[in-house]
Amino acid sequence: MNIHEYQGKSLLKQHGVPVLEGVHCTTVSDALSAYDQLGSKVVAVKSQIHAGGRGKGNLYAPESGDLVMEGGVKIAFSREEVETYATNILGNILVTIQTGEEGKLVRNLYVEAGCDIAHEYYLAILVDRENKSVL
Repeated sequence: MNIHEYQGKSLLKQHGVPVLEGVHCTTVSDALSAYDQLGSKVVAVKSQIHAGGRGKGNLYAPESGDLVMEGGVKIAFSREEVETYATNILGNILVTIQTGEEGKLVRNLYVEAGCDIAHEYYLAILVDRENKSVL
């Protein structure tokens, strides 16, 4: 099962796990509203595709193949930066180490309140279908 970061964080939040506040967005207007709603001076504007390495990936225009922006996850310190990043991310192709050269079209963003990061953790669960269990 593939789920986006915003979907995973919503599930965690529903079950009492503390997560940063964030808003799923599909348009630049949504991203600007999210920035206003979150009330944080610093936000992360995150491409949502089913692949890792988004922060180190590159965004390309679908028609021309021209480089639009380096990095599919950006830290914004103003409303104007949110607008710039959302414009450069949505509707473009994100190529990461996991997507291959063809990349993936970005249709969704996650705008998340900023925080100081002391530690970062990743979680993966592997399902053993034969034994009907989690490894």
